[in-house]
Amino acid sequence: MRAIVLTGGPAGSSHDFRATTARLSDLLADAGARVEVHTGVEEAFAALPGATLLVVNALRWTMREPEHYRGRADVDGVSPSDASRAALTAHLASGSGVLAIHTAVLCFDDWPEWGDALGGAWVWGRSHHPPLGPPVDVRVEGPHPLTDGVGGFRLVDEVYSDVDTAPEVVPLLTAGGQPMLWAREHGGGRVVYDALGHHPPSYEVPEHREILRRAIEWLTGGRRGA
Repeated sequence: MRAIVLTGGPAGSSHDFRATTARLSDLLADAGARVEVHTGVEEAFAALPGATLLVVNALRWTMREPEHYRGRADVDGVSPSDASRAALTAHLASGSGVLAIHTAVLCFDDWPEWGDALGGAWVWGRSHHPPLGPPVDVRVEGPHPLTDGVGGFRLVDEVYSDVDTAPEVVPLLTAGGQPMLWAREHGGGRVVYDALGHHPPSYEVPEHREILRRAIEWLTGGRRGA
């Protein structure tokens, strides 16, 4: 199976996308995926036909908000083309999956259908996260193949807070009362959003790695190879 990974962000970002994408690529390869990593939004969506999974571990948005980014919007801002938007619709309609990691909920802020697919969207001026600091307790909520038998765990990560979530979203993990993980069906395919994954140590926590491994399996139907 093919997995298309969109990664990268603006210069000066606090996220080491190269390192976290390497962790994700290892998990995908362990699941039998042929991993294709793209830093260009248009290139990534153009590569989707025939792919089993789209992974978005990136921070790509219009840069019209917050205010201190506006001066870079014309050069570094991103708004996916109509072709890219249609490619996502076709990808999901084919029964393929989307794994959205951490900053993916901030991406494509002028594309409402992206937030609809994820089941959540960052709201500038309201959504936020406490500073990265002491370990946070992550609680498992409810039964699901991604979390069954996995106990609560602790890790150092950013706790995204006050994200706008769809009414039907059922959190599978929470931290500080905020939803950190959910899985859903949308547009004919499956979508998982994992708000964790700010930096490489997050991927070294056994419980988090196991959940991501299961997410890949759930999204791809356990398909391996072609």
